[in-house]
Amino acid sequence: MIKGMGIDLVDLDRIREIADDRFIHRILSKDEYKIYENIADETTKITFLGGRFAAKEAIFKAISKGEGTAYYTDFSVLSDDHGKPYVVSEFFGEDDIVHITITHTATHAICYALIEG
Repeated sequence: MIKGMGIDLVDLDRIREIADDRFIHRILSKDEYKIYENIADETTKITFLGGRFAAKEAIFKAISKGEGTAYYTDFSVLSDDHGKPYVVSEFFGEDDIVHITITHTATHAICYALIEG
């Protein structure tokens, strides 16, 4: 059964403008930050950050809760060996299945999230 779905589109120029240390630590989990820290190219860093922000906003929409009930750092958006994103979070029950897909252009990142349970 589908429990929720969400989608979010992020302007990467806007992320570039607001991507200070406070914003980065508010958005990225510890595991995501380790990955972010090891990205050398600044454009790739912004794309990574924008994709994670879009993913978490899409997840918030799918669970019908905004930040305050759940926090950005409650969710880690990681990638498997093939680059497929997946979500790690204690927020979801063991019967919940979270599907996400993220894509980027030079100017935008978008994520679609679907939660089954």
